[in-house]
Amino acid sequence: MPTLQLSSGESIAIDEKGYLLDFHQWTAAVAEQMALNDGIALVEDHWAVFEIFQEYYLKYDIEPPMRVLVKQSRARFGDEKGNSRYLYLLFPNGPGTQACRYAGLPRPVSCI
Repeated sequence: MPTLQLSSGESIAIDEKGYLLDFHQWTAAVAEQMALNDGIALVEDHWAVFEIFQEYYLKYDIEPPMRVLVKQSRARFGDEKGNSRYLYLLFPNGPGTQACRYAGLPRPVSCI
C-alpha cells in the first residue's frame, strides 16, 4: 500500500493516485507535503480553497463540482480571483482533482 511520508517521519496511507484513504488523517502538514511533492508552495488562497472543499464534502459527502467551486471562490476572493483561470493557477493539475487531494478528500467520483 502506498504511503505519504511526512517530514515528521509519520507515514499516511494513500491510494495509488495519492489520495488519503482516511479523511480524518488530514492535517496541514499532509497538504504541505503533497504540495511540496508536486513542487507547489502553498499560499493563503490555497488554504481557502481547501476550506471550500472540506466544508462542501462534510455537508454533501462529495467534492464540489467545478461550477460550485468557482461560485464559492468568487464569494471569497472577489471577481478578480474567483474564476477558473485563477483556480488553475493555484492548482495547475486541475483544481477539481489536485485541490481535492491536498484537502484530504477521497478521489473524486469523476476521476478514473
